[in-house]
Parts: sequence; C-alpha cells; structure tokens
Amino acid sequence: MLLFFTSCSGLRYIPEGQKLYTGSKVIIKSPEKLTNKAALQTELESVIAPKPNSSILGLRPKLYFWHLGVGKKKGLGKFFADKFGEAPVLLKDVKISASEGLITNRLYNNGFFKGTVAHEVKAKDKTAQVDYTANTGKPYTIKEIHFPEGDTAVNAAVRATQPGTLLKVGDAYNLTTLTNERVRIDNVLKNEGYFYFNPDYILFQVDSTLHDKVNVYLRVKGNTPAKAVRPYWLDVVKLNTNYILTDTTKRPPVLYRKYEYYPDEKVFKASAITRATFLYPDSLYRRRRRDQTISRLMSLNTFKFVEIRLKPAVAGDSAGRARLDADVLMTQLKKKSLRADLQLVSKSNGFTGPGLTVSFRNRSALRGGEQLLVNAVASTETQTGSGSGGVGLTSYELGLNAQLLVPRLVVPDLPLLDVHLPNSDFQPRTTIGAGFRLVTRASYFTQNFFNLNYGYSWKTKITNEQEIKPIDITYVQFTPTDQFIPILEARPFLKSAFQQQFILASSYRYTYNQQVLEQRRQQIYFSGQVEGSGNLAQGLVSSFGGTKDANGKYTIGGQEYSQYLKFDFEFREYYRISQNPASGNRIVARFQAGVGMPYGNSDVLPYPKQYGIGGPNSVRAFAARGVGPGTYRPQNATQDLNSFYDQVGDIRLEGNVEYRQDLIPYLKGAVFLDAGNIWLANPDPSRPGSDDKGQPDGRFGQFSASTFLKELAVGAGVGLRVDVQFFVIRFDYAIPLQAPYGTPTSTTGRFNLAIGYPF
Repeated sequence: MLLFFTSCSGLRYIPEGQKLYTGSKVIIKSPEKLTNKAALQTELESVIAPKPNSSILGLRPKLYFWHLGVGKKKGLGKFFADKFGEAPVLLKDVKISASEGLITNRLYNNGFFKGTVAHEVKAKDKTAQVDYTANTGKPYTIKEIHFPEGDTAVNAAVRATQPGTLLKVGDAYNLTTLTNERVRIDNVLKNEGYFYFNPDYILFQVDSTLHDKVNVYLRVKGNTPAKAVRPYWLDVVKLNTNYILTDTTKRPPVLYRKYEYYPDEKVFKASAITRATFLYPDSLYRRRRRDQTISRLMSLNTFKFVEIRLKPAVAGDSAGRARLDADVLMTQLKKKSLRADLQLVSKSNGFTGPGLTVSFRNRSALRGGEQLLVNAVASTETQTGSGSGGVGLTSYELGLNAQLLVPRLVVPDLPLLDVHLPNSDFQPRTTIGAGFRLVTRASYFTQNFFNLNYGYSWKTKITNEQEIKPIDITYVQFTPTDQFIPILEARPFLKSAFQQQFILASSYRYTYNQQVLEQRRQQIYFSGQVEGSGNLAQGLVSSFGGTKDANGKYTIGGQEYSQYLKFDFEFREYYRISQNPASGNRIVARFQAGVGMPYGNSDVLPYPKQYGIGGPNSVRAFAARGVGPGTYRPQNATQDLNSFYDQVGDIRLEGNVEYRQDLIPYLKGAVFLDAGNIWLANPDPSRPGSDDKGQPDGRFGQFSASTFLKELAVGAGVGLRVDVQFFVIRFDYAIPLQAPYGTPTSTTGRFNLAIGYPF
C-alpha cells in the first residue's frame, strides 16, 4: 500500500533535476479595501497558465497511469495512459513573465492603471509553486460620461439610450462594464430599426490623464457602414405555414391584413397565425418583435421549427426610408398523433398491477392552433402480499378525459388588461376540460367521477405564470359496499368527506420559477394557490330558500355540496455549489404549506381535496399516507387496513433539504432530510392521538400552534439517481428518525423507486 501511494503521488516520475509544478495563487495588496476582492482574485488566477496536474488529497493517479504508457505504442499500459493518464507539468513549462503580463492586463481592465505584479517561486525537494503578488494601487474612477453629440439619426438614437446606461459617475473603471454597455446600446438600437448595427461600431475613448479619474467619451465609429446608421422599416411580410426544405412548388399567396399568407387551410386559418405574428407590414423593424414572433409561434406547439429570414427590400418608399422584407417560415409537426403507455405499478401496501394509457392529440383541432388532447386510462391492482389486510383484494380504474387548449384568452376586452398580451413572448391559453373516471376499491366502494373545468393561463415573463380557473366542477357518485358502510357510520368525518363530493370550485395560481435561468447559481421557485368552493351554491340556495337534508346540510339536486377555502404554498431554493453552470452539485430545499378551512355546509374537506403525507416525493421514510393526522396512528389490523382513508387531513406542513452530488456521468448521489405532518381543522374522535407507548394523549388529530413542531415525522436517507437528461430514475433509501407520536415503532429503512426528482 505504501508503494501504491508513493506511486500515486506522482513524484517518482519527475525527471532528475526537474520540479513538479503544483500551482499558483495570487496575493492582492491594495491601499484601500476592495469591495470585489474575491471576484478580482478569481479573475487574476484564471489567466495563469499552465494548469497543474490534478490531485486528490496529495495523490496524482493520472501521473501514475501516464507512466504506464511511457515508451509503449500498444498494450494495456498504453490504453490506460491514453484513457486516464496525464503528463507531468514541470516548473520549466511555466511562462512566468507571460502570466505576469496577463495579470497586469487584467488589473488595467479593472481600473488599476498603476498596478504592478511580482512573483516568488517556492521550491521544495521535487515540487515548486509560483505565487504572484498584485499591488493594485488606487483604482481609477469615472468622473464624466459623454454620449455622442451631433444631429445624425444614429447619434441621436445612441444619445437617447443614456438614461439606461451601465456607466455611473464614481464607479471604478471596468472594461467588462464598457463591453456590456456596447451590447446594451446595440440591443436598444436593434429595437429602433437599426438592423445592421452591431456593438463593434461603438468606440469608447478614455481620458486617464486626470489624477485617479477618467472621462469616458462614447462615439460611433466614423467608418461605420452607411446601412448600419439608418433605421429600417418592414415592407413585405410573408407567412408560410407549411415550409419544407425540399419544397419547390410555387403557391400563390393570399393577402390577409397586409400579410402575404401562404395558406394551408386544412390545418390553419390565417387569423390563427397572424395573432401570433408581431412583425407588421409598414412598421419599424424591432428585434424584440422578431424574437416575440418566433416564441409565440413555437409555443403554439404545432411547429417543429420557425425561422425568420430578413433581407433588404428592392426599393425604399416615397419617404426615403430603407425597407426589409421578412419571410416567416414554419415547419409543421404532424397534426395528429396517437401514443400508448404501458405501466406496471407496485405499491408499499402490497397492491401490484398493470396500467394502460392511450393518448390522442390533434394539434389544430379547429384550424386555429387549438390542441385537443384525449386520454383513455385503464388500470387494475391486486394485493399480492406484504400489505396490511387480506391478500387478493382487487382495485381497478377506467377513465376518459379530454382537454381543449385554445391559444388565446377567450374573454371580452377588459379595461385594465389587453387580452392579447402584446408584450409577452408566450402564448396565452384558454383551457376547457371534461372527464369521467370510474374507480372501484374492492370491499370498499365504487365511485363515478365527473369533472368539468374552464380556465385561463398566461405568462408575462419567462419566470412568471398565472392561472385562473373560474369553473372547476367535480361531481362524484359514491356507492359503498356493505363492508364499508359500518366503517362510515363509525367515522362521521370520513362519511362527510365522502358524501360531500359535489364540488363547485374556483381557483387562482401564481408561479415564479427561476429554474429556466440555467446560468443562475441560486434559483428560486414559488407557487401559491387559493381555491374556494360552495359560495355560489350557498348564495343560490339562500336566495331560493333551500332546505336542509337529514344531515343538516343544504343540497343541490339531492346532493350535498362542499364549502371550503383552501390555500397552498410551495417554496424551493436551488443553490449550485460550483460556479460551473453544468455542475449538478447542489443544495436544494423545499417548504410546503397547505390549509383547507371547511365552513358553512362542510365540517371537513371533501376527500379528493384532503392532504396526505409520506411516500417517494414527500417524507420518504414513511409510506404514502402513512403519517398523521396529528399523533394518530393505527392501533389494530382494522385501523391499519383503513389507514389509506384515515390518514388524511385539512392542514399540511412539510420541509425537505437535499444535497445532490455528481458521481460519474449520468449518475448522481444524494443525502436528504425530510420532515412533515398533516392535521385536522376540527377534532375527530374516531382518530385519537397517542404517545410512543400507544397511550391516548387526549388529542384527536387537530392542529395546535404550541405542539405542532413536536408532531413532525422526520426521516433521513441517501439516494442514487440515473439522470440521462430526458428522464431520471431515482432510488432512495430512508430511515425514520422521529414519528409524530415520538419514537418510531420501527426503525427499518424504506426503499423508494420513482421517476424524476422529488422536487
């Protein structure tokens, strides 16, 4: 082992009289405190070359593998050398003067015009390190900023951008800021018609003869081409909805709202395409509108590619304005598609069985880019063992649902909102959905679910999305078995939850998601939803003098309706340990809170709206719906068998922390800690709480601000994830650390197999 570690240190392979270069560091000395010292040091060290051999705890296994191939042209040693080896980087390979020059250059770029650099070689027996000392001096700061003068159109356009300038009087001179300022000005000019302008046409003249101050003069270069200093207007805009590279046919266009539209009337109406097109004939060219057009057309989800080609028009107009012609070329996806998914499900309660989902999609059902989605679902599960209760119990489900996504907001014009969202890059949608589902739970009940919903979703920015569902109706026909009726009679809250499944709900959801900003080191996700049900029904019943049924509840058509208000919040934070955007080493945290408040016609939330906790995407050390409410836990075989229905609640709190680490390509590891529980808004005597010895604690599942922290279920574990980008297979193993009632009855770990990350 000693010989192996000696070999892996790599020092035995260093030629006689040479020293292994082990790296460098930059020591910054400044007469005053630097606000960006860490960033400056990173920048200075990044230009030092060459990079030393990689090492792990002082070992350099790559040098060992390199040595295996020395003098060999083939064989196993040559293979390992080529695959894993790395030639030694010696002190003689280090170009110290070149590195000093690059460090000095970076000091100048950051405003340290009087900076100097010195070096020191720290040598040992067979290694050497080179340290550089950067004496920055006092940074030069900006005293005056002068934008171009003159009456030319381009000078006036550049001058008009000054209110948004990145250059500030009193800031330190910084070359990166000047470079970004050129890009900023170019972006503004591109949206003012200057199609051929680019950042290289902007020149900064810096007067550094002042004492520790600079004056910055911004100019448009004198040799800028004539076409770059004039704005362009759009002339002919052509819309081709069925473009293919091999298409040589010549179809006559249709003139529609001044567009030359090449029709494919079997798939699209002209109005559907022009609503998503923001390049208007006879308008000033704006790059913002070009990008918006591409984004809107792609978000219709009917095109594989969208390309916009711009070229100078043959002639200008009578006013002497330069013109551009635009070709908007759209390559269609298949209009119709059919997909089938076969699944095999195995649950912790012993239920196992196959499932089949058949999906049909029409990408332009009404010739306006409307997406019609139809799903047929069938599944069956049989309890084969290892679960609580008997073996051989069967459950099956059949369902059919349809959803129509209309690429616009189907509402009248509103005084405070332009329903066309002209400044958004994303297509707003109106969603109309309907569905039916038959669920049979052996020895329990049969349910027929009928659902109808209508809503809107839109995005004003890439990170923001809003969704309103003014209509979300669920009606359930519930038929209990003879075996389940006594259970319902013994549990009034459970009976009420199943009976009140006529839900007339409306909801609003807001989502803020920075995960789409992949370069950000810290990313935030927030989702908040408020949902209410029964208020309209209550108003109608009260207005028409409705009467109560035998349970003391109002009904519509003989069916009790639910009345509740529900709030849900989810907050996540993703922090990347490395500055490399491609790194998967992250600390991830999630907090979820949900509160459902039944009132009026309801004592408890309807069963489909109640919360459960536990499982592969929740507190992973416990089974799905295996925690709560409060300190309740099943005490006998019958309660254990009914736990799936009993262990739900009106209030949820959950928190998760997870560290994710890249291991090898496509394989990631994780360690995590989960905590959470659910509670009832009103006490339920049929679900009494207990302590860790099984003794009653006088509570009945209700939430209490003074005790809820002690009632959290806590688990920790490790995981492996096979991540091949387009899908993730996740293996998690978690052990319970604390149960809501105290010490867990079992500390046996739980294995979770799932698709995708838990959050």
